[in-house]
Amino acid sequence: MKNLTTILFITALAQLSIAQNTPTKKTKADFFPQEQTKVLVVGMFHLDYPGLDTHKTKDDNKIDVLKEPKKTEVTELVEYIKKFKPNKIMIEARTDWNQRYQKYRKGEYREKRDERYQVALRVAHEMDLDSVYSVDAKTLQSELFTKDSVLAKSLIENIDWKASDPYLDSAFKWYDYRESQVKKTHILTYLKEMNSREMHNANFGLYLTGQMAAKDYDGADNFTIWWYNRNVRIFSNILRLTEGSQDRILVVFGNGHAAILRQLFEASPQYEFVEFDSLED
Repeated sequence: MKNLTTILFITALAQLSIAQNTPTKKTKADFFPQEQTKVLVVGMFHLDYPGLDTHKTKDDNKIDVLKEPKKTEVTELVEYIKKFKPNKIMIEARTDWNQRYQKYRKGEYREKRDERYQVALRVAHEMDLDSVYSVDAKTLQSELFTKDSVLAKSLIENIDWKASDPYLDSAFKWYDYRESQVKKTHILTYLKEMNSREMHNANFGLYLTGQMAAKDYDGADNFTIWWYNRNVRIFSNILRLTEGSQDRILVVFGNGHAAILRQLFEASPQYEFVEFDSLED
């Protein structure tokens, strides 16, 4: 019995020695900075209904954010976003909006329904930020058509733009249903659902049907040099304006952009993607 105890003791010492001398396996976190730049992407439906998207909102489903109860709901949305405490706000615009922002701070543009005024500029003003940043971008496709239209057309010549797409037909019915809920749903509640991972992926997935199967990769190339490229360029603009982990960046864009921006921010070692529904106290 005494010999068995001695053997067990020696075995335990040996195992402890091995454990102490075995190097700890390193992870990615050991090689990258622990502090990341926090970014909150707020994917919006366009509050002024400009009608520029493929799917058009029916008049019966439109809301007026300048009238109650939606006016108060916008105020509550703004108060919620302010919990993020952004120090930089990026908007869906290509021209410099800072002259407009300075006028907004003096009381102008308050009757504009556009979410850039109602949400982005308002948050910036109430957080006492001195500027906003326009980070939208033209696409590679538009540049190709300008520089070499023959080449550009040849890249997408096999796409049948009039071909039916049952997934897109279903999506339009889904959009109609969702938009019919806006009048009876608080805007903040609606946007929390709209900005969930599930909804972002569902939205993004609709770019991957129909024309994506065109021969000679024309559908894939069109998507790559058009929609995906535009969002990667937007990300590049934001990256260029990021100064360090002390930044807290609010991105206010149409929700169609949010899925790709989510992918890019989540994959980047520089950023921490903040879920929209996580700002509760």
